[in-house]
Amino acid sequence: MYFFLIPLAFGFGCNLASAFTTAFSRRWGEKRGSIISAVLRDVLGIPVWGFGCVLAIRVSSPALFVSTIGAKTAGTLLITAGAVMILVAIASIRRRAAAPSVQDTLVRSGIYAYVRHPIHTGTALEFLGVFLITPTLPVALACTLGVLWVLAQTRVEEVDLMQRLPDYDDYRKAVPCFLPRFPLK
Repeated sequence: MYFFLIPLAFGFGCNLASAFTTAFSRRWGEKRGSIISAVLRDVLGIPVWGFGCVLAIRVSSPALFVSTIGAKTAGTLLITAGAVMILVAIASIRRRAAAPSVQDTLVRSGIYAYVRHPIHTGTALEFLGVFLITPTLPVALACTLGVLWVLAQTRVEEVDLMQRLPDYDDYRKAVPCFLPRFPLK
């Protein structure tokens, strides 16, 4: 019944590799380090944890609450907002999204002017949306683990970004991590 946890955990672990780009590059050279990071995250990580989420959705389990049309609409809107945020972020950082490198430069424009980790924010929104649409225990577990993984990934990735990008510490102090600041009037 909880077989989905295996690909979910394996995929999250492989996805975490992008936070070790600097370490991989120091150990195996810049090009190999970037390739290892990209393959672990893009080939093994994201598709495998995505498969784990699909398996969690497919587990037959009673609903924790009735998913009304309002909950399903909210879930769909969260998934859509998360996907748009991810796509806008990927468009802003282009190649860096697929293959992080120690030669990367800091992006402070576009969505990255408002949020340091829009891809992680978008992913967390998608997890919440999936749970609102399919509120079963396996999905709740998968989505909770997903959000916890996003938080852990962000924390470890921040350390790597501080090593790779000289201006990242100033950027980190100026731009919020997940949610933009809205001025109070």
